[in-house]
Amino acid sequence: MAKEFVHNDLLGNLREVFVQGEFPPGSKVPEALLCERFGISRTPLREALKVLAAEGHVELLPNRGARVRELSLEEVEGLFAVAGALEALAGEQAAARVTDAQLAEITALHERMRSAFAARDMASYYALNRGIHETIVQATRNPVLLDQYALINARIRRIRFNSPMTPEIWSRAMAEHEGMLNALARRDAASLSGILKTHLKHKCEAILEGMKATADAAAGQATGTQRRKAG
Repeated sequence: MAKEFVHNDLLGNLREVFVQGEFPPGSKVPEALLCERFGISRTPLREALKVLAAEGHVELLPNRGARVRELSLEEVEGLFAVAGALEALAGEQAAARVTDAQLAEITALHERMRSAFAARDMASYYALNRGIHETIVQATRNPVLLDQYALINARIRRIRFNSPMTPEIWSRAMAEHEGMLNALARRDAASLSGILKTHLKHKCEAILEGMKATADAAAGQATGTQRRKAG
């Protein structure tokens, strides 16, 4: 049991390294650095990397360690399609099962998020936003949904900063959260489900836009470099 706890603890800490984007997509996983940070040998690290590869965070390279997984536009669309379906189901079930205590918790998180929005405190906004979505999912009391949501959400969190948070996008997201809270307070399953699915669709569109802009900028930079070398 103690060994399993240590492994799960390591796995959670290591997963967070990739979720937080400490190493850029496509880069080699620095095994020596991670072994030193977590005080472990390469054997448990590589066992944990196998699990993270199965979850889609890294790619294992034959006899060459691992690298941070790069997500294609198609993969991002697929992730958000599944996440949207999961959150839509969560909305239906949470509306029927949410407790008064959970509703009060979500309301408190929402008020704090509204303050972060007004202050343009993006870091706090993201943290509170995540807390609201996770508490809605927890309110379903559906263990299968909780497990699947955690896996998908961890992969989505890796790319959240690819979203260009313009004033228009941010205001729309905040308005959608107002709608979520109102629907949940009314225990309106259909409305909450629909708002959550639309919210995820808008998030996906913003992230895809950001990824395309980044790819276009990189391509333009590469073209400029080639021209300078040719000249």
